[in-house]
Amino acid sequence: MKYIVLVPDGAADRPLKTLEGKTPLEVAHTPHLDSLAQRGELGRVRTIPPGFPPGSDVANLSVFG
Repeated sequence: MKYIVLVPDGAADRPLKTLEGKTPLEVAHTPHLDSLAQRGELGRVRTIPPGFPPGSDVANLSVFG
């Protein structure tokens, strides 16, 4: 089985006034991500080990070993 790991870190962000109160992800044109989501299997995983502070650095290193 082949895996693709996408880490759109920061894509959701916070709503911005310059985007009429939407997040970057809400206004992004994402046909390829949409296609992968429709055809793939989705799941959730805990990326922050117990006792570690939540953040991109810890989560990304945890995902990729």
